[in-house]
Amino acid sequence: MSKKKYALVGTGGRAEFFYGAIVTAYKETSELVAFCDVNQTRMNFANHMLTGKYDYHEVPTYKAEDFDRMITETRPDFVLVTTIDRTHHKYIIRAMELGCDVISEKPMTIDEEKCREIFDAIERTGRNLRVTFNYRYAPHNTKIREVIMDGVLGEILSVNFEWLLNTQHGADYFRRWHRDKRNSGGLLVHKSTHHFDLMNFWLGSQPDTVFAMGDLRFYGRENAEKRGITEFYQRAYGSKAAENDPFALHLDRNEHLKSMYLDAEHEDGYQRDQSVFGDNISIEDTMNVMVKYKNKTVMNYSLNAYMPWEGFIIVFNGTQGRMEVRITEQSYVNSGGKKENEGALEGVSIMIYPHFKEPYRVEFESSSGGHGGGDPVLLSDIFDKKQEDRFNRAASHKDGAMSIMTGIAANRSMKTGQPVRIADIWRG
Repeated sequence: MSKKKYALVGTGGRAEFFYGAIVTAYKETSELVAFCDVNQTRMNFANHMLTGKYDYHEVPTYKAEDFDRMITETRPDFVLVTTIDRTHHKYIIRAMELGCDVISEKPMTIDEEKCREIFDAIERTGRNLRVTFNYRYAPHNTKIREVIMDGVLGEILSVNFEWLLNTQHGADYFRRWHRDKRNSGGLLVHKSTHHFDLMNFWLGSQPDTVFAMGDLRFYGRENAEKRGITEFYQRAYGSKAAENDPFALHLDRNEHLKSMYLDAEHEDGYQRDQSVFGDNISIEDTMNVMVKYKNKTVMNYSLNAYMPWEGFIIVFNGTQGRMEVRITEQSYVNSGGKKENEGALEGVSIMIYPHFKEPYRVEFESSSGGHGGGDPVLLSDIFDKKQEDRFNRAASHKDGAMSIMTGIAANRSMKTGQPVRIADIWRG
């Protein structure tokens, strides 16, 4: 069987997760043929990782404006898209027009207009798009789906879902490109796409109506001034004020971050270490969302990005009982350490409280790896799928669309103060 050929566009923090797997665990079935990025220094570092860390050969590099030439010259079967969110649609669409299938990092895109362009391209070209929702593959999340699928709780009537981002990982979204809502769609699209996809996955349903409230309440200069902070800086590198700030990220003290970002600044001016208490932050850090699903389940959801610990608490209330879940994840900074430590599971409790029976703990077979153990299972499903999956964890473009539509509708609701029907903004 011939190897599948992969080209990767976007060599930032998420790229190594994919190219590292292709050239090691899946080298018998997969081949990496090219890198594409707006920044040559970052591509050179990716090639340095290939040769130095993975004992692989360098691959050709192409600047973003040479994307078409890359496809023509290297003829990949798949294009992996790991660029900033607002450009996902551009590379997804062009790759399909040039005859490639696509695997995209989440979120698939950031607004309904770009989503429609992607769907039109899929219909026009007949190509396939897959979105990499690694949280579906985390054993505890799969177990939650199994409990609900098997009817243990009966019909799910209501859900309370709280996700906590801590002062290391949560703060990181306010240091980098995500802080500009034009790039990321805000955390309700960029981050919560995971959580809203999990809800669709768990319930086997889709969102119908969304109402949301949210604001920037913790990060940003104005909020810091209200709390009495008087010393500010624009970025951590070269700043004396940053030395005593526990929120500062020091790129020059981490060789990986230095090589990927600090050494690459001269090309595009991108600063990875901006102050979380600076100006020009347009995303929210405190968000509450209410969702009614097509199966009539209602969910109360909250996301806060400045918590003392990382993870989530979720409660399912059903006609035959209640399930309470508490998950603690390892804190991390993107690309600041080992990939397998990013969101790795630290603590888990799944309890079932049946009507008229004794409560009991749900056991499951855990696995190591990033994002609660989901990363290695996802990679296997992408690059070496060998068996059918009862839980249908592989996410299509339709799954990608329905996950972001909750966040897109929430953004509109926050702006207007009104509930938003998904049918009024999207017809997939």
